[in-house]
Amino acid sequence: MTNRQKEFLGSGWSFPVTFSVGNHQLVLTRYEKNIEDSIDVIMQTKFGERPLASEFGSGLQQYFFKKMDETLKGEIKKTVETALLDNEPRITVLNIAVVFADMLAGRIEITIDYEYNQTNTRHNYVYPFYIKEGTNL
Repeated sequence: MTNRQKEFLGSGWSFPVTFSVGNHQLVLTRYEKNIEDSIDVIMQTKFGERPLASEFGSGLQQYFFKKMDETLKGEIKKTVETALLDNEPRITVLNIAVVFADMLAGRIEITIDYEYNQTNTRHNYVYPFYIKEGTNL
């Protein structure tokens, strides 16, 4: 697929926001990387964190310190599915898998299988989520 054919995927600021070393220009992302950055921002954003878009984000932080069981897996899966449906119109979510990767450290891996709406190209994204955030302070 040529860059011209990928333009519908969009472009925008990199995440986290960075500047190039040589000319101090804002680093931008394009196409597939821009969508990955968008998913990352959605997953990390709390509801109400953006005053002009209070419903933007996933709200995964509500699950900090919850008991790691099958009910939690279902709640996280539904939360991620709804967040991406509401906030990232360029993709269609095909499947979400929630795995307790490290019970002791509270690490959960969320694997999102999705396809781009205009090309039906399939991709996946793995988001590491720590349910015991801040316990080593």
